[in-house]
Amino acid sequence: MVTLSPGILLIADPFLKDPNFARTVILLCEHKDKGSFGFVINKLFDQSLDNLVPEVLLSNIPVYYGGPVQMDTIHFVHQQPELITGGLEILPGTYWGGKFDSVVAALNNGLLNLDKIKFFIGYSGWTDGQLEGEVKDKSWILSNTDAAIIFEPKEQQIWQQSLKNLGSTFAMMANFPIDPSLN
Repeated sequence: MVTLSPGILLIADPFLKDPNFARTVILLCEHKDKGSFGFVINKLFDQSLDNLVPEVLLSNIPVYYGGPVQMDTIHFVHQQPELITGGLEILPGTYWGGKFDSVVAALNNGLLNLDKIKFFIGYSGWTDGQLEGEVKDKSWILSNTDAAIIFEPKEQQIWQQSLKNLGSTFAMMANFPIDPSLN
C-alpha cells in the first residue's frame, strides 16, 4: 500500500474535473502535518526558462506548470547534487530544489545535463488534511515511482504511462474518454 510521502506520485483520477489537475501527475515533494507540496510533472508551460529568468542564457529550456499556487516562483527537481547544492533528496538520487544561483551558473556554463533537471512555475499545495481528504474521495491514485517518469521528455505520455505502470486494472483507465457523456 502506497502512503502519502515525499517521492510518490499523485495520478489524477480519469474523471477529475478540476481544470488545474485534470489528467495530471504530481510529484509529491513534502507531506507534513501542516500540509503538502508538489509539482505537476506533465503539463508544459507556454514559456521557456530564459523568458522567465533573464539571467539564463540558454534558450528553449522547458518549464512545466507546477500548479496554481504562487505562479511567480520557479522551482526545480534534479539529479545533479554535485553541481546543485542545498537540495532535499525526495527519491534516491533525485532532489527537490537547491541553490538557484548555482543552477543558473551551471546552465550558462553548459555543465548541467538538461535530461536530469526539470523546472516548474508555481506549485501544487494542500493545507493540513486537505490532500488526505482528496485521496479518500478518490481524486488521486497514489503510486511509487522512479526518476524515469519524472524526467520523461514526452509529457503528454506521463499520465497514461503512470496508470499503465500500476497494472492491468489501472491500464484500462488510461484509455477512458475525458468526458464519457460525449461517447
